[in-house]
Amino acid sequence: MEQLTARARMLIADADALFITAGAGMGVDSGLPDFRGTEGFWRAYPKVKELRLRFEEMANPQWFKDDPSLAWAFYGHRLHLYRDTLPHRGFEILKSLSDTKKYGSFVFTSNVDGQFQKSGFDESRIMECHGSIHYLQCTQNCQGKIWSAESIGIDISDDFRAQEPLPRCPDCGALARPNILMFGDWGWESSRTDAQSRRLQQWLADLEEGGAKLAIIEMGAGTAVPTVRMTGEDVARHFGVPLIRINPREPQGAEIGLAVGALEALEQIVEA
Repeated sequence: MEQLTARARMLIADADALFITAGAGMGVDSGLPDFRGTEGFWRAYPKVKELRLRFEEMANPQWFKDDPSLAWAFYGHRLHLYRDTLPHRGFEILKSLSDTKKYGSFVFTSNVDGQFQKSGFDESRIMECHGSIHYLQCTQNCQGKIWSAESIGIDISDDFRAQEPLPRCPDCGALARPNILMFGDWGWESSRTDAQSRRLQQWLADLEEGGAKLAIIEMGAGTAVPTVRMTGEDVARHFGVPLIRINPREPQGAEIGLAVGALEALEQIVEA
């Protein structure tokens, strides 16, 4: 472990740019649930346990049609939770490391919580591949618009029901929903994430053209939804560099696999 940490430290110190990738495990040290397994999800949402719904079943756009009050109780609670949560020190460490690099950093995350933005990372250098809970769209996607959720608040009753008025589309008046890619979701408006993806591809092209030395740090990305892991692996292969994978349960599959949490690993990397 010490040798792997020392190698990760050397790669990061020697890099001109950092590609930071993060899954749900990144937020655990901030006190956020990662919804790993049905029991973990039900501990976070005991009312959903009474309905015997798994995360994959609850995180489905069909609920905005079948039971809008339940759908907005779930997403409204998460919206307020993410607003109120302070990012752990690991975000600060990553931001400080990024600020020392010629090409800075780019973040690729499946998290919808906005923690990287809250930590001061440049909005134009973040790709949220599953969207963001801090933005809304029309459930009918009537105009293909995405707008900020900053002005909305969701009141939730003790029986886990969102109270009226629920968020509405300013154009057609239909129910609004978070601009998040859900399970079985054919109505997600992807234009915001598509623009982020184009900026990421341009950044990677600039690195390649400039002959930059890239370090890739992945944190808290599991195999259940492997988008983050696969993205980091693809970029590592393309640039011919090792992948630093930080994951207490699933560190395998990377040249440098650190079997600890994100905050602990980052502190060990910078404080040796």
